[in-house]
Amino acid sequence: MRIAQIAPPWIAIPPKNYGGTESVISNLVEELVAMGHEVTLYAPGDSQTSAQQISFFPKSLLEEKVPWAAHLKAFYHLQKAVDDIKEKSFDIVHAHLSSSSDMYVFPLIARLATPHIATLHSHFPFDHVGDWSGDADRYYMDWAEDLPLVAISEHACRQELKRLPLNMTGVVYNGISMKTYQPTGKSRKDFFMWLGRFTPEKGAHLAIEAAKRADVPLVLAGTIDRSSKDMARYYHEEIKPQADGKQIRLLGPANMRQKIDYLSRARGFLNPIEWEEPFGMVMIEAMALGCPVISFERGAASEVVANGESGFLVKNLDEMIERIPHIDDLDRNAAREHVEKMFSARVMAQKYVEIYQKHGKTSLSDTVSHH
Repeated sequence: MRIAQIAPPWIAIPPKNYGGTESVISNLVEELVAMGHEVTLYAPGDSQTSAQQISFFPKSLLEEKVPWAAHLKAFYHLQKAVDDIKEKSFDIVHAHLSSSSDMYVFPLIARLATPHIATLHSHFPFDHVGDWSGDADRYYMDWAEDLPLVAISEHACRQELKRLPLNMTGVVYNGISMKTYQPTGKSRKDFFMWLGRFTPEKGAHLAIEAAKRADVPLVLAGTIDRSSKDMARYYHEEIKPQADGKQIRLLGPANMRQKIDYLSRARGFLNPIEWEEPFGMVMIEAMALGCPVISFERGAASEVVANGESGFLVKNLDEMIERIPHIDDLDRNAAREHVEKMFSARVMAQKYVEIYQKHGKTSLSDTVSHH
């Protein structure tokens, strides 16, 4: 199939550090190319891909220090991608909704003659800046009927349909490259791991409390959204003062090599989320490296973690602390096998191809796919 992928312009594909959506897009594009599809990726110039790449500026917007609320370049990127697509012949266009400026995808591609879908990587409302929220999402539903959406979990699909009249066409779980996420084979250490963005809903402060009460070492690696005073304050007041360099250690942002190294050696991964997370990439990254997860049973966690096999699902902090000593009862190979079966990039790409065939120009009989 001839597939156009429109990535958001904020973060390079793949991301240097944190960027769940961008990691997923990269994994999907690489796998589609490996399967024999002709893929064109519209992404900023500092991206790297095996697909044909078309860029409208040399660097991703965050790399250029463009604040999230400044949408003009983001709109330009999306508009230029759509203009280019109109001049070419694609079987399907696949866009990605992750942050506020991605909402321009609704009016820009809903009326596009080329068949199109979009993946909802985040959750509504998109109309927000910092702590302020508006009601613009509802206005953009004028185009919702003409934009089939893919959700990244059954839970996310249900949640979004409660909020808005969206045209949901299916669910495809996020996938990772099993070649990239290879356990290092280094011996397991005693420490637990937390990884993510330092925001209250991701629960770093609760992971610290659990580690202290269970008397186990904890390593935290993550990014701080410095554009938000609240997030910076949360990190500097609630997280940093608790790091003693011994039991509680702070790594800063972890690149891919560091992530694989630490998760390969950690006893387990603590995920005390305090929000309805639509997926949870970091959980599959941990499990792929044989690191079982203990997660609060919120959002899509029950779809991601096989309770009692690849980790434990718990209701609260007390239950998390109770489960910590039992982490060694789990089979680490089973955790990796669970990811291979459910959340590999190949499985994800195959599911998307089914959706492309449902909506695209090319029928099943004349689709080229080389395995």
